[in-house]
Amino acid sequence: MSNSDQRPVSVVTGANSGIGRATSIHLAKQGHRVAGTVRSIAKAEKLQTMAADAGVEVELFELDVADDDSVRVGFAELLAVTGRVDHLVNNAGIGGNAVAEECPPQMYLDVMNVNLGGAVRCLQAVLPQMRERGSGTVVNISSVAGRIAAIAQSPYVASKWAFEGLSEGLAQELAPFGIRVVIIEPGVTKSAIFAKNIDAPNSTGAYDAHYRRMFQFYMAGMANATDPFEVAQVIHTAITTDEHRLRWPVSWGGAELAELHDRIDDSDWIAMGAIEEDEEYYQRFHDVFGLDLR
Repeated sequence: MSNSDQRPVSVVTGANSGIGRATSIHLAKQGHRVAGTVRSIAKAEKLQTMAADAGVEVELFELDVADDDSVRVGFAELLAVTGRVDHLVNNAGIGGNAVAEECPPQMYLDVMNVNLGGAVRCLQAVLPQMRERGSGTVVNISSVAGRIAAIAQSPYVASKWAFEGLSEGLAQELAPFGIRVVIIEPGVTKSAIFAKNIDAPNSTGAYDAHYRRMFQFYMAGMANATDPFEVAQVIHTAITTDEHRLRWPVSWGGAELAELHDRIDDSDWIAMGAIEEDEEYYQRFHDVFGLDLR
């Protein structure tokens, strides 16, 4: 395809699975020219098959969001092919389970490098041409863990809280240039990230309950998990609507948990952490959030 193609160009990072794959296919079905970034095109067979089955094309570009040079080279190739980027969906991300006492500082940095640094590298690659045109959208895929400190996931939470802060500031920074920033806050969706995210250091043995309750949350979430195409639909709405709304909670637990601060104060939150019996903890969680973890 030539770069004279007049369709809106949407870049989706981490396009090879879960929300990224669903978003790539859904936006293509909505008439977007979609460029999906993947770490390995050779491993993107399922994405290509699903796109073909949907009757659409997703153009693939290899890059690793965790690496400066890889992003620079990958986006140079992408822009040479597409000519522009109208919408950037910063979706690539990794999980990270650990309580703070047991989490090596390097793990914080590794998770942050992907979940925050990766998005920064990609937005810096596309913002100059968006500013020059005076239009564009940056969609940052955060998480409900960007609004609530999900138990026993300290490095993941830290990265997503940082991502929320960057995104909120970015929205103001880019407002004078006609560029919209959108934060998507999924709860639990059907995604490979949860199947991969099964580590629990528990090196001291003191945090059994924390890891148990964290996995119980995801077990309950996966039993009720929403299709990632639901998130893709919200992303499409967010970049096409005239409603300039910053945050968009979605999926199981999304709205309930993202609005934590409206329903529980800090002392109640800390008291919940001090509950010793699992059954009492699950009941309290249900009372506050309306979500049944049992």
